[in-house]
Amino acid sequence: MDPRKLLERAGLEAKGAPEPLYGGDISRVYRLGAYVVKLSPNPPLGLFPAEARGLRALAERGVRVPRVFFASEEGLILEYLPEGPPDWEGLARMLAGLHRQREASYWAEAGFLGTFPLPGGEGREWTEFFFSRCIEPLLRATWDRLEGLGPKVEALYQKPLPAEGPAPLHGDLWHGNVRFTLEGPALLDPSFFVGERGVDLAMMRLFGGFPQEFWRAYRALYPVPEEVERALPRYQVYYLLAHVYFFGEGYLDSLWKAISAS
Repeated sequence: MDPRKLLERAGLEAKGAPEPLYGGDISRVYRLGAYVVKLSPNPPLGLFPAEARGLRALAERGVRVPRVFFASEEGLILEYLPEGPPDWEGLARMLAGLHRQREASYWAEAGFLGTFPLPGGEGREWTEFFFSRCIEPLLRATWDRLEGLGPKVEALYQKPLPAEGPAPLHGDLWHGNVRFTLEGPALLDPSFFVGERGVDLAMMRLFGGFPQEFWRAYRALYPVPEEVERALPRYQVYYLLAHVYFFGEGYLDSLWKAISAS
């Protein structure tokens, strides 16, 4: 679809030619004036509406995100956020504020990690909720590609994960989903759910990670207990299983290292 067609469908207008932006491995992303249009050739049913719900959920909890103008099965129209200077301390304040919030239970609407569908649900026991909602679906989808690591993954969740309390999470918080804007740090492309903050912290240690400037500020604002630090490899298994699913067996070595560190 031409991004201008989606703007027309939403009753919005932007002049000029679409400017391609980086959209990762899933979406085609364009800037048209004040708008960002996200499209995908064959998106799974519910992908863009789920992203819109996640952005709104983060905004309701005090996180800067692009405003959602329109969401449909065909695509998403967001506010364009002009780029600003890096502000790692500001990002630490925003994330510590998010992670300190508490909700009544662990919960998620049906959603996605990338384009991988994840079920909705609710629970009060964290380890069981995390395994059934996040690990088990990916484990079933990748079992035949894990070269015998499947039972080792299952065994990781036989012992309880530490629980500080149900907190709202971005859910896919690698550095590519952070944008520094003129008004401060903002988050993009969430896989929102309510869980333990270790899930976000674990992803923030993968794939290049965040600089020490961020971690010093975050830990000063919201210290990370030793038991949460020790659990981070078990949370990283979630994201590494997803990478095996999307990109293949080249991630098995990283998966094995996370299992061994758990």
